[in-house]
Parts: sequence; C-alpha cells; structure tokens
Amino acid sequence: MPPTLTGAATRTWVRRFHPYTAASVRLVCFPHAGGAAGFFHPLSAELRERTDVLCMQYPGRQDRCREPLLDDIARLADGAAEALAPWRGDRLALFGHSMGAVVAYEVARRMAADGAGPVRLFASGRRAPSAYRDERLHLAGDDALLADIRALDGTPPEVLADEEVLRMSLPVLRSDYRAVETYRHPQGPPLECPVTVLTGDSDPRVTDEEARAWTRHTAAGCEVRTYSGGHFFLSERWPEIGSLVLDRLVAARRPAAPGR
Repeated sequence: MPPTLTGAATRTWVRRFHPYTAASVRLVCFPHAGGAAGFFHPLSAELRERTDVLCMQYPGRQDRCREPLLDDIARLADGAAEALAPWRGDRLALFGHSMGAVVAYEVARRMAADGAGPVRLFASGRRAPSAYRDERLHLAGDDALLADIRALDGTPPEVLADEEVLRMSLPVLRSDYRAVETYRHPQGPPLECPVTVLTGDSDPRVTDEEARAWTRHTAAGCEVRTYSGGHFFLSERWPEIGSLVLDRLVAARRPAAPGR
C-alpha cells in the first residue's frame, strides 16, 4: 500500500503526477538547477501504469516560492531524504539530472547509511562527484548567468523571450548554481547499487572521462549511455529514456541469485 502523505516534508517536497500503487520499485526524480518537479512530468507519463514516479520539488520555486532557498547540496539532500521517509521500507531507484544527479547521489548515501540504499542510481547530465571543475558562475553578474542558461538550450523559448520572467528566476538559479558549484565530494564508502550514467555527446558540462568517473562511486557496476545532443538531450527523447529506466527497474525487481 502507498504511504499516507501526512508529514509536512513529504507534502511539500514530493509530487506524484501519475500515482501507481502496485509498483514494486519506485523512481524518485531530482531536477536540475533552476528546475522544478514538473520537468519530469513527461517521464512520469511514460512510466504510468508501470511504476510509481515521485518528483522532488525543491524549496523556493513555484508553489514553494515563499520558502527560503537552499544553496547547499547537503541541505537539499537532507530535506529530500526526510521527505522520502514514508517510503523508507520500499525499493527506491533515484534519477537526477545535472545538479539533481548530485542531490540524488547524496540522498543515496544517506539512504545507505540508514541501512536501506537505493536499488539503482540514474545520473544524467552530470560528471562524477569526484570530477572537480573550478566553476564560479554563481559569483558572476546577472547577464553572465542568463547567457549560460541560454547556451544550455533547456529553457522553453517563451521563457527565454520574456526578460522579466528570466530576471525573476535569477535568485533561484544563483542559489542552485552556488549549491552545485561549491559542492565537494565527502569521504565515504562507494554506493552498493549499480549506477547508470546518461550523457549527451555535445554536453559542455560533461566529458566522456568525467562521465566514466562515476565508476569510482559504486561497488556494484556502472554503465554509461551516450546520446546525441547537449545538456538537455533527454528532453527530446523521453520515450527512449523511459524504456531504459523501465528495463533497469525490471532487472532490479528480480530476486538475487542464490548465495548473493
């Protein structure tokens, strides 16, 4: 049976666009910097009637716009992990894009420390946590930040055409950029679940070497799937991504072999 959403953290953090109560593995999705839970609505639609998709809504945006922003990955991961407490006894897989991949990874570490790690981590559009780059866009002026958003080609044209809307989104963007750019990978054991890395072949945020560096962060195997496209390559191929995710979740449902 699905949990009753009674906790304040769960009500504010978790969005379920297509609830599916019979799922044996649930997928938890974490959006990119400046993004919101609705980014994963197409993936949820692809997986409806196949698995339950829980989409995380970070503070400070959309219906949470009055809440203080969190400009620290650890605090984002703490909040998300608390919100997932009602599903602590379930089998969860985590899917994060860009900054969301880092948040998902940190949530996975917290879950593992509590004795119930995820069955798989999907890391999309993000280099490995230990692949450091000296990025300081969060310290740059507004124009530089907006230019970067435009270059990544992941914002709807109607939003890009509305300078006032773009300017209003700057506090959220700057806070998220500060969170991910100041993140440093903490010491600790690797994950005990497999990792699937998804990347675009022309993504300026991730090289092939940086994508493959995710192997350092799991003791259960890492695969890298490269697609044509830039940083938001997945937005043009949700059906394909959905099929991949479902295939991996089906594998996660199978019982372990004897002696394992």
